[in-house]
Amino acid sequence: MTWEVVIGLETHTQLATAAKIFSGASTAFGAPPNTQATAVDLALPGVLPVLNRGAVEHAIRFGLAVGGTINARSIFARKNYFYPDLPKGYQISQFEIPVVEGGSITIVTHQGQKVVRLTRAHLEEDAGKSLHDDFHGMSGIDLNRAGTPLLEIVSEPEMRSAAEAVAYAKAMRGLVRWIGISDGNMQEGNFRCDANVSVRPTGAATLGTRCEIKNLNSFRFIEKAIDYEVRRQIELIEDGGSVVQETRLYDPDRDETRSMRSKEDAQDYRYFPDPDLPPLVIEDAWIARIRAELPELPAAMRTRWAAQYGLPAYDAAALTASRELAAYFEEAVAALGESGAHKGSGDAKTLANWVLGEVAANVNRADIEMHEVPVAPAQLARLVERIADATISAKSAKDVFDLMWTGEHGSDVDAIIAQKGLLQISDAAAIESIVEDVVQANAAIVADYKAGRMKAFNSLVGQVMKASRGKANPAQVHAALTRRLAD
Repeated sequence: MTWEVVIGLETHTQLATAAKIFSGASTAFGAPPNTQATAVDLALPGVLPVLNRGAVEHAIRFGLAVGGTINARSIFARKNYFYPDLPKGYQISQFEIPVVEGGSITIVTHQGQKVVRLTRAHLEEDAGKSLHDDFHGMSGIDLNRAGTPLLEIVSEPEMRSAAEAVAYAKAMRGLVRWIGISDGNMQEGNFRCDANVSVRPTGAATLGTRCEIKNLNSFRFIEKAIDYEVRRQIELIEDGGSVVQETRLYDPDRDETRSMRSKEDAQDYRYFPDPDLPPLVIEDAWIARIRAELPELPAAMRTRWAAQYGLPAYDAAALTASRELAAYFEEAVAALGESGAHKGSGDAKTLANWVLGEVAANVNRADIEMHEVPVAPAQLARLVERIADATISAKSAKDVFDLMWTGEHGSDVDAIIAQKGLLQISDAAAIESIVEDVVQANAAIVADYKAGRMKAFNSLVGQVMKASRGKANPAQVHAALTRRLAD
């Protein structure tokens, strides 16, 4: 029997507000435990929550970005459960009527593009944090996070592999950062996912029993946890057992999921409207103002780049992973042709390869942000132009880029090429002279080639490049050598 994997993600995104969702306490990360918790956060008697307008604006901004419906009237509810880091004994959330319904996000994998529909996005407060590592035989409670504003984004169960789930999580994180509603810092818990995973026989219409894997805070853990859970469920069913609906945790040290508790349904939380909070009413004028402030969104930018530059979908998706990366590429493309070179789609594609290749690799290696990249976009555009007009070879271009990155020889591409003597030999007569010398000096290799051993040709090309100290134009070398050996 073959199996189909069914995955839905619930993403908890901390909204970028200075204060909490229902109190004026700070949301800054890293404060000493319990120093950023007011009477409202501690649920002291007589306190009343007051909704943070900025959190609502961020929710509206997200709804517009994904093409969802912004409900003109939504309701806050109490989600009742008991846990030490939940001071009130309930969490203020939204249930029956969320602030955003529907919408979608486009993901790109090596298999192509896919649209994943969203069920809803609702506002809620975060709980506190239980501390286990710093205490012997006890647990501590830090309520600094209690009341932190969250937007919980729920997808439809439309992903069919761990790779798709990771692509979705990356696209979602990129989007919330792009529109400025969250910094998406996974290390600080500002963007974390719960994965609902089930399997069913291929072609089956009904869904299998799902298990929820809680609090996945890295893309690597999302992939590994889902892959393990899929294997576990398939092996369990094939051995004659059945999957039990439950909440599980992923243990990265043992690379496995383990049972945490039986999975609750909505009725177990006894939702009811919060009597301390009136309905949230959002007027059309408020939505229109926020819509006008939205930047160009990643999907629109990818479509434009495909039309303007012929960029493949995968490249465009990678370049729009962050607003800063997209801006770098956009500025570099705009600089193409400023020095008189032809600006074509081929140059744009080459430029994309450099941004996603050398630039991205050096950014990761140096552990810096895009605004700290020492090679300006216009400088990278000049380098690509010098490859396109055969001034330098692709190999030499990497040497030039490395020098530009360190800044030891300045940032002017042409000056570095001249200083280092990297100008490519494109003079036909000079190349033919080198080819003739190589052919005369390597009679045995030439004989091998004429005897049908094609690898001998590459050996001769290597000899020509060596003789020219790597400066000969490779395409011209290939053509000149082909003509000479045909004699």
